[in-house]
Amino acid sequence: MSKPISGKKIFKALCDEPTIILACNTRVTKGTVKGILRAAKDTDSPVIIELAKSECNLDVGYTGYTPETFSKAVKKIAKEVGHDIWALHADHITIKKGTDQEIEETKKLIKSQIESGFTSFAIDASHLFNTNADNEKEQLKENIRVTTELAKYIEKEIKSKEFGLEVEVGEVGKKDDQGMVITTPKEALTFITELINNGIDPDVLAIANGSSHGNIYDQAGNLIEQVSIDIARTKEIVDVLRQKGFCVRIAQHGITGTPIDLIYKKFPHGDIIKGNVGTYWQNIYFDVLKVHNPQLYDKIWKWVINKYKGSGKTELEIFGKRAKYAHKEFFEEIYAMDKDMEKNLELMAYSHALLFLKAFKSHGYAAHVRKIL
Repeated sequence: MSKPISGKKIFKALCDEPTIILACNTRVTKGTVKGILRAAKDTDSPVIIELAKSECNLDVGYTGYTPETFSKAVKKIAKEVGHDIWALHADHITIKKGTDQEIEETKKLIKSQIESGFTSFAIDASHLFNTNADNEKEQLKENIRVTTELAKYIEKEIKSKEFGLEVEVGEVGKKDDQGMVITTPKEALTFITELINNGIDPDVLAIANGSSHGNIYDQAGNLIEQVSIDIARTKEIVDVLRQKGFCVRIAQHGITGTPIDLIYKKFPHGDIIKGNVGTYWQNIYFDVLKVHNPQLYDKIWKWVINKYKGSGKTELEIFGKRAKYAHKEFFEEIYAMDKDMEKNLELMAYSHALLFLKAFKSHGYAAHVRKIL
């Protein structure tokens, strides 16, 4: 029961179901992962545990984890909990330049992820967008090329098509002089059509639909809610994919800060099939740390502010956006937490995961995946 299952099996089983799979970037595994997996088990919900390339890589990402150490930590917890319908996802395998060297380095990371037992992968070549090209196919040409090459590499190394595959057509959180850049239905359809023509079988598509990663702040540096997701455009994109018969749904990035009741009432469950929640769990960790180990919290706060001061931002905003880099710096002290703090962190993660699983309408859908399996 400790082993993750193929992300593709989860995505395909739920492709036409009115639910969203909770995907958690757990930068602190201790306490947090156990709470999330317990909530998934108690509600019989599928769940995804993930970290991005920046968070977890061969050089030790900013969480202090490599693919091998992260996988071992999560599998150990999953064995203790005993939940069976979960996937281990490599989030945001980002390519920014598309050079041969960058691609070869990325393949080394992917090989390590495969050897470590990851069962799902997100190739993010969304930065490779040619704004000067005349049509969508030419604008997306490099993204299509790189995504195809890396997806085929995964298939070759796994020796199977049985892995979850997320691809990205719009750079999440990107802005221009007009504001947030939003993916068009034609861009999404062109991208998926070309990938399928190339023999690639994507399960989920990340788009630019108005969200931003992490905590967001107003001009005065006050933490604000994430309410900018363009739900109408998201539905439009899924409609054109459905009309073509493609079983590809949306991976919604940037959910931290979105009111949970809004997710329950307004999100198009089933059009959005994967909901990424990352910084949210980090915020919970720091809230628990303030009480259980204020000395360490103060130490981390001072390190973050001193390292990233001078940006013209408030200390609150600096910490909210840059504290993620403290995980690697204070890794040993973070994981030296005592049993009381670990239990409290688990309970907090458990209760918040229960709210997300309710809002995502995912109760009982693990049984549906088992039935398909």
